[in-house]
Amino acid sequence: MAAWEKNVRRVIPYTPGEQPVRSDIIKLNTNENPYPPSPEALKVLQNMEGQILRKYPDPAAEELIQELAGYYRVNPQQVFVGVGSDDVLAMSFLTFFNGKKPILFPDITYSFYDVWADLFRIPYERQPLNDKFEICTEDYKKDCGGIVIPNPNAPTGVEKDLSELEEIIAANQDVIVIIDEAYIDFGGESAIKLLSEYDNLLVVQTFSKSRSLAGMRIGYAFGNEKLIKYLNDAKYSFNSYTMNTVTVAMGAASVRDEAYFRETIDKIIFTREWTKKELARLGFVFPDSSSNFIFASHSKCPAVKIFEALKSQGIYVRYFDKPRIDNYLRITIGTDQEMKILIEFLKQYLGENV
Repeated sequence: MAAWEKNVRRVIPYTPGEQPVRSDIIKLNTNENPYPPSPEALKVLQNMEGQILRKYPDPAAEELIQELAGYYRVNPQQVFVGVGSDDVLAMSFLTFFNGKKPILFPDITYSFYDVWADLFRIPYERQPLNDKFEICTEDYKKDCGGIVIPNPNAPTGVEKDLSELEEIIAANQDVIVIIDEAYIDFGGESAIKLLSEYDNLLVVQTFSKSRSLAGMRIGYAFGNEKLIKYLNDAKYSFNSYTMNTVTVAMGAASVRDEAYFRETIDKIIFTREWTKKELARLGFVFPDSSSNFIFASHSKCPAVKIFEALKSQGIYVRYFDKPRIDNYLRITIGTDQEMKILIEFLKQYLGENV
């Protein structure tokens, strides 16, 4: 080991879903929206003048924050934006979790949480989901340094009732509770309505899933004005210009296009429910999903074999080689046509191998 390596901050990095360069595939492995972004957002991209890119973007992303505040009926001072919800969450970990007590989050959940905790030297404890992959409310009613709960959870897709989330928030008013709502638009009740009652609550959402803008990287958070000020203080000490001009304008246009947003959400939910029925007919079991994916296991055929068979046909789903979930596949909801192709292949494959 070189002498300088002794001072390197080492972490085991997050492993993102595979991003194949092939164009002839059905990509159901990273929970992207199968439909294009809002036409209004695309118009912004088409009409953007090159001259404006010569200048720095608005560091406050004022246009986007105003649109989000109006849409969700909060004050602009209650909104924080960043480069995807990953950026918002990482900044939140850095800002709010600086005590000696461990923060709490589920053992089966978004695998970036422990990466950030390790990176920022934050102690943490994973709380086990029950046998139904549900978050156990009582596990989060104890002394801690903070709490992070995704709702609906990933990769399970299981939604937790808002009343139970409120129990957790109310029981931990001395620390920050983050509710990560990356998939809330596909089912469930947002914790945003609790903001006026709890000053320790931070609600995080994203444009990457429901608004079809994963490639633009837009995340945002809601909290009381003091929380948001602390986040902005940390952000401006790190990088003042986190969001570029095009992203801010496209994000704002997307928020304004409510009709298109609802149309695509409804299509995904309809296809998800159809897919649930078809997978169940084929012998798959899965927790009821309130997200844009299904977390499925087959009792007679190992998940890894199905994963490899699908991949050989250009159908990409997500497989996690981890304890408790190594016999499950996370299947993103694509278009009707994509899901029909998936089901037809599974019928053939399982008919020949089970």
